Amino acid sequence: MLDCEPLRDKLLELLAQKLDDYSGICSGFVVMPDHVHLIVWFEKPGELSRFMKSWKQTSSMKLKKMLRGVAPQFARKIPPADPFWQPKYYPFNLYSRKKAEEKLNYMHKNPVTAGLVQRAVDWRWSSAQHFLLDEPSEVPLEWIFE
Repeated sequence: MLDCEPLRDKLLELLAQKLDDYSGICSGFVVMPDHVHLIVWFEKPGELSRFMKSWKQTSSMKLKKMLRGVAPQFARKIPPADPFWQPKYYPFNLYSRKKAEEKLNYMHKNPVTAGLVQRAVDWRWSSAQHFLLDEPSEVPLEWIFE
């Protein structure tokens, strides 16, 4: 459902808000038309679960409403009770700089692999422009792996 540019923009806005609400740090992201990759960190144990629940609930409600405005014919095909997100998320713990860089590179290459762009930096809904071109990001980014 994220193959609509305004929805991806709104999702990133909500990501930044929720990271601030939960004192989270984002070290990378990619929003694809059908899934999202994040590298996030929270100081408090168990905070990832609370953050994900809140972000998914808020974004589901707001993006469904937005979808009715930008793509009403598509939105009508989706029953209101249907979830926007899958019920689960799939965490992968990163314990080293090397593994974090590997995952970040994999994430950034997703739009290229999917044939959406020629270069990772050409995908607007990614932290690639920040890391590879030193451009500002709509989601505050901090590399936590030193």
